[in-house]
Amino acid sequence: MMRTADNWTDYELIDCSSGERLERWGDHILIRPDPQVIWQTPKNHPAWRKADARYIRSNTGGGKWETYRPLPDVWSIKYADLVFNIKPMGFKHTGIFPEQAVNWDMTADLIKKAGRPLKMLNLFAYTGAATVSALKAGAAVTHVDASKGMVQWAKENAASSGVAAKNVRWLVDDCIKFVEREIRRENKYDIIIMDPPSYGRGPGGEVWKLETEVYKLCERCSLLLGENAELFLVNSYTTGLSPSVMAYILGSVMNSKNGKVTAGEIGLRASSSGLVLPSGASAFWTKQ
Repeated sequence: MMRTADNWTDYELIDCSSGERLERWGDHILIRPDPQVIWQTPKNHPAWRKADARYIRSNTGGGKWETYRPLPDVWSIKYADLVFNIKPMGFKHTGIFPEQAVNWDMTADLIKKAGRPLKMLNLFAYTGAATVSALKAGAAVTHVDASKGMVQWAKENAASSGVAAKNVRWLVDDCIKFVEREIRRENKYDIIIMDPPSYGRGPGGEVWKLETEVYKLCERCSLLLGENAELFLVNSYTTGLSPSVMAYILGSVMNSKNGKVTAGEIGLRASSSGLVLPSGASAFWTKQ
């Protein structure tokens, strides 16, 4: 199953070829590397020659932005009634994964239809797009990320979207340690979403390796879901964590609760060709 984020107006995947994406972020055109783009179709679209900046990878790791036209340090784009602040970062990122819009929409729709107040836990929450979307839909959100800078960026996105005063907790914390404390406190959530990295370090230098940690983390998180839980969503950009593997993990840890598990790729449609670029995977348990 492939779900595509087709409701954008301020973001556009224009084309992709030879290891690169050609993208429009609001009024700015960026070229970024993508290791999945192994085809070498002609770069005929004129926007390839009109980009504002291109991210160039270094042979020794990392890379840098090569700018061709003046590019602001920060600018904003909209998705429906959400506003996100875009900042080209040192590792090709911009602060938003546009393909995740399919999951923002799914979660927001569930929140609006629940008919009761819902509590959501967002782990590895990055710049808070999912948090902002859930706040706008009416949920109370606990937002957890190990990076102080990312949590600050999430607060800026919340302010830009007009939800900074909503019911939200912003926490700079190691996600695994936070989950263990929440279990001891016997706190419960209606929704848990997470986007765990392949590899990372917590604020105290804690090492995270996805392949050795993700099953246990999902298992522990299942203990935080309340009796009337609505959703448990796991996202992945790690090649070895396929939708089928993620579905098996969720099905295993959620086998004591009635519901169903769905998994598949998420993608972006190139406007110039109609090709759908696979851009990650999601698995989710729902009670219905």
